[in-house]
Amino acid sequence: MYEDISPAEFVAQREADESWQLLDVREPWEIDIASLPQCVAIPLAEILSRHREINADKPVAVICHSGGRSAKVATFLAGQGFSRVANIAGGIDAWAEEVDNSLPRY
Repeated sequence: MYEDISPAEFVAQREADESWQLLDVREPWEIDIASLPQCVAIPLAEILSRHREINADKPVAVICHSGGRSAKVATFLAGQGFSRVANIAGGIDAWAEEVDNSLPRY
């Protein structure tokens, strides 16, 4: 099972515990428009073959554009035995509103 957290909640949790990983499952063209620092970028279509690039022993938060794709990946990672999985509710769109309004919206 995974938890839904807001972008602001994720930032606060990551500041309190630097072991949090951020997994961006958007397409490369989307990341070119609006990218986040310190994230691992693996498009949704590649997650089955590349999920081992993420440390399963550390908490991971998954982000996409609005939260749908990331929820699917969060469900998958939780089923793969990841220790703690969160879905960033509202995705990069909510991040641009709550955390960094300099991010382009698309």
